[in-house]
Amino acid sequence: MRAVSVAAIQLAVAGWDREANLAQAERLVREAAAQGAQVILLPELFELPYFCTEQDSKHFRHALPFEGHPAITRFSRVAAELNVVLPISFFERAGNVFYNTVAMIDADGSVLGRYRKTHIPDGPGYSEKYYFTPGDTGFRVWATRYGTLGVGICWDQWFPETARAMALLGAELLFYPTAIGSEPQDASLDSSAHWQRVMQGHAGANLVPLIAANRTGREQGRDFPQRYYGSSFIADQYGEQVQKAGRDEPAILLHRFDLDVVAATRHAWGVFRDRRPACYGILATSDGEHRTHEQVS
Repeated sequence: MRAVSVAAIQLAVAGWDREANLAQAERLVREAAAQGAQVILLPELFELPYFCTEQDSKHFRHALPFEGHPAITRFSRVAAELNVVLPISFFERAGNVFYNTVAMIDADGSVLGRYRKTHIPDGPGYSEKYYFTPGDTGFRVWATRYGTLGVGICWDQWFPETARAMALLGAELLFYPTAIGSEPQDASLDSSAHWQRVMQGHAGANLVPLIAANRTGREQGRDFPQRYYGSSFIADQYGEQVQKAGRDEPAILLHRFDLDVVAATRHAWGVFRDRRPACYGILATSDGEHRTHEQVS
């Protein structure tokens, strides 16, 4: 039996005081650990308001290098003290480019590595292409004290290839830190149910539990306000929601999985046994057309 308790933290970011936001996140991590959580997920870019609602060069000043990043340094100490694993989202500066990145911190406080967001959205309220270069790390998983974990970041969650790649790499749990809410171009559009169903499908298709942590609350940007719809959840290996937060309040969701039971279920279904990789070449194209080597060259 390999039992692990996971937590998703849903929070509201009150303002531009980075230290206050880090302190809030740390307090919630400590609360989750006190309730028994061993792997604890915070939302995407929780240090600051979600600045990608607008295109403004002043926000580049918020990016900091991976080495010595204050959030990573702080939560490395917290992880070691509490014996918890923490995937930490941050805005990374690397020379003249910038990434939306997660650092994986193990339960002894060691930083196992980083994942840079692969899929970068660009639309009203989510102008991430202005800030972030597409990630160059490839999809990653890490062998932590409490299991092999994979992490995607927000827009990555809409792509089944992300979850499948992490599952093929051996992920036993999938984590998605997120910042998603209203659509300024269409006040009637609410993607919360669609958002949940897509990720529940990833869990069910790969028979891997999935943890999604979103922010909540209203944030006033330069051009318009944005309201984040919360609805963080934990899904089991069948895609069923076993924990779910509301839309408007901070929350700590907890659930316990036996990774040996989950693995036995996954193997018994035969989904990975019956895959036909040689038939999937079309997935490596943009337009769905097969091309021979001669046509490409």
